[in-house]
Amino acid sequence: QVQLVESGGGLVQPGGSLRLSCAASGSIFSIGTMGWYRRAPGKQRELVATITSTNYENYSDSVKGRFTVSRDNAKSTVYLQMNSLKPEDTGVYYCNANILMAGSWSTYWGQGTQVTVSS
Repeated sequence: QVQLVESGGGLVQPGGSLRLSCAASGSIFSIGTMGWYRRAPGKQRELVATITSTNYENYSDSVKGRFTVSRDNAKSTVYLQMNSLKPEDTGVYYCNANILMAGSWSTYWGQGTQVTVSS
């Protein structure tokens, strides 16, 4: 069984920064692409950023230049450094990972962590 556990959300003022972490645990053989998605109030979940196992990064246009995704393969952890936060960045942030376990690849999700940007 695989678990993704997120941490680092909270309340921050506009222009501030937060760093999210997501650690994978369980009987993991290998981890492929990892990433972050978010669901703003009243909207559908959308991609924020992804990073492949070879560290190729991809960002949504709305966060490009402000957010940075990174990973530590030794710790099975993906991070999201969020700078210059805006009120429209408010939402629940979910981590996502493609994981090889017991001979097959599956996609796993974390439980979500709330990020609120408000003065």
